Order: sequence, then structure tokens, then C-alpha cells
Amino acid sequence: MAKRSAGILLHRDTGAGVEVLLVHPGGPFWAKKDLGAWSIPKGEHDDAEEALACALREFAEETGTALSPGELTDLGAIRQRGGKTVQAWAAEGDLDADAIRSNTFTVEWPPRSGRMCEYPEVDRAAWFALDEARERINPAQAAFLDRLAG
Repeated sequence: MAKRSAGILLHRDTGAGVEVLLVHPGGPFWAKKDLGAWSIPKGEHDDAEEALACALREFAEETGTALSPGELTDLGAIRQRGGKTVQAWAAEGDLDADAIRSNTFTVEWPPRSGRMCEYPEVDRAAWFALDEARERINPAQAAFLDRLAG
């Protein structure tokens, strides 16, 4: 069965245009990747968890900021290249991208070294205008930007 994720696309109007909050995955695999590597804050869920509950949980875990489930706009779902389906909601809001606090994960690094290392799930976040966000976001997730701008 294909994996499923859910996330939140936080956006704000700066007066000069819309900006969206994207996060960069942490860990050694992503350390030198930039264009096409950024994402909305999101995470996987199973049948026992509703997608919206997952999206809100993952946003809080990856940014350190909890959102209210109130003013959310359903942006639908997309399928990423690896087959994962991502469901997203848009929320208007603001936060200090430089002050995010992400949960961590543990991985053997370097591979087959026997050494376990801990990394933040998200190593940084930033606000981007829609045109720049389209260059940085996972290509399949660019559809969420188009739907937001719609």
C-alpha cells in the first residue's frame, strides 16, 4: 500500500504578495540538497489517524508551533514521484521561521558504521514568495502552491 502523508501550507500576505512557509528536511542525506528538496511541514499517517489530525500534529512537531484547526482550506491531494500521496490544507498565519524547533530522528550514519546519530527532522524553515517557492519545493507539491494562488 502506498504511503500517505498530510501537511499544512502556512501562508501570509506581506502587502507585496503572498509568501509560504517551507521546511528543509534534516539529516545527512538532505544536507547539500536545496532546489526541489523543500516541503510543506507534513508527515505520514496510517488508517487509524485522520489526515487532518496528522497534518496538525506534524506541523507542531516540525515547527514547534501548534495551529488551531479552525481556518483551514483543503488543498486536495497530490501523488509524489515515489508514489506517496500527500493531502494538504492551507492556513493563514505567521511565525518566526528562524525560531522553529523540530522533533528529531535517529539514523545510523555513516551507513553500516554502527554509529547512531540524532538529527532534527527539519533543519530550517523559511518564507518564500510563490515564484521562489516553486523552485525550492518538491516538484509534485508545487500543485499546492498553484491551488493556493488559484
